[in-house]
Amino acid sequence: MPEPDPEEKIDSTFRNGSLTAAGIILGFSLNFIGRWLSNPNDWSRIDIAPMALLTIGIALQVKVFADLLARDSLIAAKYDRSRRLFLIGLIIVAAGIALALLNDILGLGSMQMLG
Repeated sequence: MPEPDPEEKIDSTFRNGSLTAAGIILGFSLNFIGRWLSNPNDWSRIDIAPMALLTIGIALQVKVFADLLARDSLIAAKYDRSRRLFLIGLIIVAAGIALALLNDILGLGSMQMLG
């Protein structure tokens, strides 16, 4: 894939749609971690791994959201970088949720997801 021209810009409408999607997904991620943290069960060591993945993934999503709010986010190269980082953050959050679910199914963790 060829590198975009350093002066190439994307349409602000396109960026605004991406910003909306990123905000919604970030909201779901924050809601998930908030509900998981408010679980009254005690924590165990096995719960640290999914929590670390969730925290790292959400931190990347927040960084990308802030980057997309910046004025220079209309520059194609910066937008493409933000998009890649967001997808990486999303994959890391999904891995954290999958690990937490696996721990719950196997009965390893004390932070239950399935009730």
